[in-house]
Amino acid sequence: MAALTQEMKDMIATQQCFIGTVDGAGNPNVAPKRSTRVLSEDELMFTEGTGGTTFANVKSGSKVSVAVVNREILDGYRFVGTADCRESGILFEKAVEMSAKMGMPRPKAVVVIKIIEIHSLKPGPTAGKKIG
Repeated sequence: MAALTQEMKDMIATQQCFIGTVDGAGNPNVAPKRSTRVLSEDELMFTEGTGGTTFANVKSGSKVSVAVVNREILDGYRFVGTADCRESGILFEKAVEMSAKMGMPRPKAVVVIKIIEIHSLKPGPTAGKKIG
């Protein structure tokens, strides 16, 4: 598995992340997930609030791609991995508690992404190249 650097963690914490999935017919879907966070050295997570297309695709077994870019410094990353929906348990209960504190609806699930590959989205010769 690929490991996140501190620079990657900082970018995820401060920039908008977009989640890419596909349905069973191969139709792509990209959605912003403001709740994307670092869970561990090789895992990301987001709280699924709407239960829409991204959620359906993940529940159907779609691999996941997470893109994050900082336009100010012209740098970014794409994280590719497998996703696991958690609709109960400690992590889910923490998400429920946080959503309630923020006045948000109860989440449908927490999606945990196990990172398999990391690619550079920095312009230049490393653009799109696997770096982890």
